[in-house]
Amino acid sequence: MNELIAALARYGIPLPDRAQAVEAAVAGALVVLALAIGVAAGRALGPKLADWWKDHVAGHTGEGLRPRLGLIVRHGTAALLLAVVLVAHRWSPWAGAPIGLALGSAAALTTHQLMRGVGIPRWASWTVEAIVFVALFSRAVGGLEPITSTLDAIAVTIGSRRLSLLALISALVTVVVLIALVRVANRVVAHTIDRTPALDPTQKILAQKIAGIAAVVVAFLFGIDLIGIDLTAFAVFSGAFGLAVGFGMQKTIGNLIAGIILLMDRSIKPGDVIVVGESFGWVNKIGVRAVSVVTRDGKEHLIPNEDLMTREVENWSYSDRNVRVRIPVSVAYDSDLKLAQDLMLKAALASPRVLASPKPNVWLTAFGNDGVEHEILAWISDPESGVGNVRSDVLNRLWWMFKDAGIAIPFAQQDVYIRSWPTPPGE
Repeated sequence: MNELIAALARYGIPLPDRAQAVEAAVAGALVVLALAIGVAAGRALGPKLADWWKDHVAGHTGEGLRPRLGLIVRHGTAALLLAVVLVAHRWSPWAGAPIGLALGSAAALTTHQLMRGVGIPRWASWTVEAIVFVALFSRAVGGLEPITSTLDAIAVTIGSRRLSLLALISALVTVVVLIALVRVANRVVAHTIDRTPALDPTQKILAQKIAGIAAVVVAFLFGIDLIGIDLTAFAVFSGAFGLAVGFGMQKTIGNLIAGIILLMDRSIKPGDVIVVGESFGWVNKIGVRAVSVVTRDGKEHLIPNEDLMTREVENWSYSDRNVRVRIPVSVAYDSDLKLAQDLMLKAALASPRVLASPKPNVWLTAFGNDGVEHEILAWISDPESGVGNVRSDVLNRLWWMFKDAGIAIPFAQQDVYIRSWPTPPGE
């Protein structure tokens, strides 16, 4: 103990008197009480807040802020109580140090959970946490003036503008915080729009994209104002950006505008079954650049939005989800055609995905070289589940029905007529 007192005296650090020691003990007790209240609040309110978040803000089950809300409530409550304790009394440095240490730690941990919950990179999250901790701890033990003065003194002059380390740190914190707020706002707005029954799926996607763009624009303008950048400085940048759009980004901007038009005119919607060139499948998502089409093989094709505007597209479910499936069938010439056609209708109606209304039909299409050719016309209402499996099911049922009824399925055969046979030599 004597060595500690001697070391403190050597560096000019005065020892606390009796009143300061009592004040430091009271501050330590308040710190422990605030941390205990934070733990209790996290346990009591965390699960309830997580359930409310899932129902009213975002339904993500395994990611995002919801799994972290318990820790956010715990550390945030402690930080709030410690901030009240710090400003409620003029503490001596010996009493302010434990309060500042606990306050900085609780605020940094709250910031960490918030930043990671919205997907901010680790390096950016750790940087902001360090800044929060240093700022609050310095405020508690003597003020931020020495730190801010030092950071502001480290600067370079570029043209007529002075760029200090303090300005760079402030800009970094502003950008990270605004990105976090934009991501939270996008999730809240997207979940709110998704729960609106008055909008169909296409209108919901369009509203979500417009809201996301609006949030980014508002955050950008707000950030420019906070950082203190003059908007006239963007005049040259806007001209360069216009040239870039005119030359190098035509496809990108064209796909963006085409995507908005597709969402507005509702010609292609999520869930539609479309055919574009060799790609056949159902629309999974309409993005900013491309439309995701999932095929029956599980492959996901990303088709640029502009292609859907300029190329011919078959939309099987544009105005009506019912799709007619054509199933060719041939029977031998010596078969009972009436019985064969009745069995074709029976096999179609027995298939679970074939609709009873509109009812299936059988057409005799041609007298072929090998047999009498028919076509079964059956309707389905779920084309996203495929059409090949419907043909397979109907033909499998028809195979056994034909075998039981004695109806033959023709195969390729040719009759050769010999009009004359050459006489062998010497006969």
